[in-house]
Amino acid sequence: MGKKRVMLPAEELDLSTVKYEPEVIDTPHLTGLAFRLFVKILETPLIGPAIISYLKKKNGMVELLRSTVIPEPPMYKPEFPPQDPEPATILLDEDGKPEDRVESALRCLPDYDPAKSWNADLSQFRYWKIRDYAYGYRSKLVTPSMVAERIIMVIEEFSHKKPPAPLLVSFDAEEVRKQATASTKRFEEGKPLSILDGIFVAIKDDIGCHPYIMKGATTWMDETNSNNEDAVCVSRLRSCGVIFVGKANMHELGMGTTGNNPNYGTTRNPHAPERYTGGSSSGPAAIVASGICSAALGTDGGGSIRIPSSLCGVVGLKTTYGRTDLRGSQCESGTEEIIGPIASSVEDVTLVYAAILGSCPMDKYTLKPSPPCLPNFPSLESLNAVGSLRLGKYTPWFNDVQSTDVSDKCEDILNQLSKTYGCEVVEIVIPELHEMRTAHLVSVGSQILTALNPDCEDGKGKELNYDSRTNMALFRSFTASDYVAAQCLRRRMMYHHMEIFKKVDVIVMPTTGMTAPKIPPSALKYGETDLQLTGSLMQFIVAANLLGLPAISIPIGYDKQGLPIGLQLMGRPWGDASILRLASVVEELCGSKKRPVSFYDVLKTS
Repeated sequence: MGKKRVMLPAEELDLSTVKYEPEVIDTPHLTGLAFRLFVKILETPLIGPAIISYLKKKNGMVELLRSTVIPEPPMYKPEFPPQDPEPATILLDEDGKPEDRVESALRCLPDYDPAKSWNADLSQFRYWKIRDYAYGYRSKLVTPSMVAERIIMVIEEFSHKKPPAPLLVSFDAEEVRKQATASTKRFEEGKPLSILDGIFVAIKDDIGCHPYIMKGATTWMDETNSNNEDAVCVSRLRSCGVIFVGKANMHELGMGTTGNNPNYGTTRNPHAPERYTGGSSSGPAAIVASGICSAALGTDGGGSIRIPSSLCGVVGLKTTYGRTDLRGSQCESGTEEIIGPIASSVEDVTLVYAAILGSCPMDKYTLKPSPPCLPNFPSLESLNAVGSLRLGKYTPWFNDVQSTDVSDKCEDILNQLSKTYGCEVVEIVIPELHEMRTAHLVSVGSQILTALNPDCEDGKGKELNYDSRTNMALFRSFTASDYVAAQCLRRRMMYHHMEIFKKVDVIVMPTTGMTAPKIPPSALKYGETDLQLTGSLMQFIVAANLLGLPAISIPIGYDKQGLPIGLQLMGRPWGDASILRLASVVEELCGSKKRPVSFYDVLKTS
């Protein structure tokens, strides 16, 4: 018999025969000089491709992509079936003014008295909300300029750390002061632009933000790219009065899940400075968790918002593909990526999401998005909508984590949702998880390679760090037929998930298969390759990116070492409002948070 394998059509697959198989990634973990030598060998003609081919065969990629008949036709970007309107929601005008959408979002939030927060005992830790800042500004208790000076002092303090561990890779104190002065003047005149006026936000370095040149946390991209204009999402925030503190650190070009970056220094986890933040949106998650910014914008093509949000104990929203406009970012031609908000609370994520949402003209034509909406959080109808939810859980996958602390905490939240709100937990089966991970890797890797090839042809490939060069060597091994096979698998996975969503409303799982990993000291100078670690961090991540589904990570507690644990909710296409509603309920069930080791109160200093 030959090697040829024929898959049954997706609709004929008998789910009762599906057996869960833990993902085993068989590749070396390398750091330091050994890693440098490995990369040199990988880039050697004949020898390097032979090593890559061997590792791909060992991990089942060649058999799947080149010896398997996949009966489904390719799906080159997410194609969504029509969706019913979400219940108990308020429609937003995506073509209207961002500040009007933010005002609508504000009316959707539960009642809250910031005055009580300002006068409350600060011995019990909590993050300041955007509404706390707005109250402080409007009551003349503090000004944006005062907060700006505190933030500048903290950022400059970070710039002197040894070894370097920057939150930002581009920062201009005078630019921050200029924006803060303009915001302070608007408050003095009684004319703030929105509830977001004077709110400090960091922007990941793969998203355009004037006056900084976008460089993806490389050392060279500012030489080949002179564009320093705002991305569409950033422009929408700017019209609301947001103050941008600078460009946040990240895993170089988004090609990693730890946040390691030898170019500028690796951002540290605010809860444990010897540990990774997760990536690739390492700086955005850390700067929010540290209390320095109320929110940040990240990108998410393979968990890059949700992973660091989970590891740093904050909230990260991966929107439905096409719900936010990617123009002006380095991932604007991708088919898995989105731009989304990170904040310390679901409420603040909602306010920022309302400002930035709005599809680009092409996505409106091809994706036909449902009208954007938000849950009316405090309404009785909204609470009833929570109680009627069916939550899908694939138990063997759910429990496949490095520590039972993670699965136990997530299980506890499901029990509380059932007991308190009447949610029904439904056992589901998600087939072909290995196939889905492979399809995602080939898809996103091929698109990264296409984007970087012109610069690599000009010799810039050698200026990438060793981690990125390892990834590029793998991506170069993918063929056109590999890419088409991955897109056939993508359509197949979409069918499986749409069938699951006929039985449940939300799929629930841990965000990551582990809490924040330690940073090997030998990885700081040259980086590292550890695909087993990447696999654990991405264990529950891939479907939302490959299929374009909305997902959110919410902090739900801590492991025995005091490290944050995240719960992930994944919804139907265009179901962003439903997962925001459920996330808000989960947040309320979890209660108080632990003060990070690295935390700065820039609003109300003693």
